[in-house]
Amino acid sequence: MVINYKKELESAAKGMILVHEPNVLIRLIVRIIVQKVKVSHAGILLHDKNRDTYILNVSRGPSGIKIPAGFARMDRDNPLIKFFLEHKYKEFFKDGAIIHRGLERAAKKKNIKSSFKRQLKQILYQMDMFHIDACIPSYFRDDLLGILLLGRKNNGREFSQEELDFFVALASDVAMAMRNAQLFQDLELALDKMRQLFVHTTVALAAAIEAKDRYTHGHTERVTNLSLAIANKLSQKTPGKFDKKFFDDIHVASLLHDIGKIGVPEHILNKQGPLTDEEMGCIHRHPMVGVNILQPIKELEDCILGIKYHHERYDGSGYPEGLRGEQIPLIASIIAVADAFDAMTTDRPYHPSVTKDEAVEEIMRLSGRQFHPEVVNAFVELYQEGRI
Repeated sequence: MVINYKKELESAAKGMILVHEPNVLIRLIVRIIVQKVKVSHAGILLHDKNRDTYILNVSRGPSGIKIPAGFARMDRDNPLIKFFLEHKYKEFFKDGAIIHRGLERAAKKKNIKSSFKRQLKQILYQMDMFHIDACIPSYFRDDLLGILLLGRKNNGREFSQEELDFFVALASDVAMAMRNAQLFQDLELALDKMRQLFVHTTVALAAAIEAKDRYTHGHTERVTNLSLAIANKLSQKTPGKFDKKFFDDIHVASLLHDIGKIGVPEHILNKQGPLTDEEMGCIHRHPMVGVNILQPIKELEDCILGIKYHHERYDGSGYPEGLRGEQIPLIASIIAVADAFDAMTTDRPYHPSVTKDEAVEEIMRLSGRQFHPEVVNAFVELYQEGRI
């Protein structure tokens, strides 16, 4: 069967663009070569920038050997790596691919230095050791990202010029795809570090809130843990209901649900006895204060819904906007139950704590009035399972 290498190259390039994981990309490339060109095996010596070494990844073809990934490592002073790093192959192989028979001919030439001849023989020895018939370098600008290694063709014939041209073009596409995959991986790593930094900053903010109110020590952590547990329970009851982002959002929102209390004077937060109407109004403003603090951060748009509306009531009698029923974002309804339960079961200036049983009974009594019935059901199930 005649292979349309131009078409195969275009197809491979399109596939590689979509892959953002270097190891997956390597397997894709090797599979394309083994299946389309029918070689015994193929592999890639890939540069590991952290250790500044080249690691061999090999896949077995239909009739070839298998060498496990990571089986061989070659440093910069390795004859094969050095050969391509110094671009010495260009003296003999203008198209970029070196093949075993061509290397043998070059090693026999009389007009080359003995040291270079020795290097060529060392490369031939390595190619024989790994049953390699062709090597094609893969560059991004002047950086050697890897070397494509090809075993012998299954039919015993030599590679045609068309096939070698295909490999060289493929290696160029591989370099770009590998670079993109590595950049994507680096970006993921950087984003992960940013997320960790953000969570640590969020925890520090939560600690700053609690430092103002001596009655609520540990409140934020408990509300966060219970909110996540309720969300998990709801997710189990309706698989696929929430994605990872929802859990990230409720984690942050529950940590920061009381951030607006930074704007409430301490003498009000810690006042013994009932609050005046003016003082109660100040307390009621804390969700909007929290919104104003966090609103400039666009990434917290969904988290802010939990912070803004966690004091809304299912019957519409809550604040700040008097939302009712399904108008209240679910993230806020979850935090509302967790917040109320912790408030009831800890001593506050305006009331002594009650038992867990009493708090659960009260939340059940207020289901459909103050609290979202679905959220209450999930909460009660957690309690009955002994997880609260």
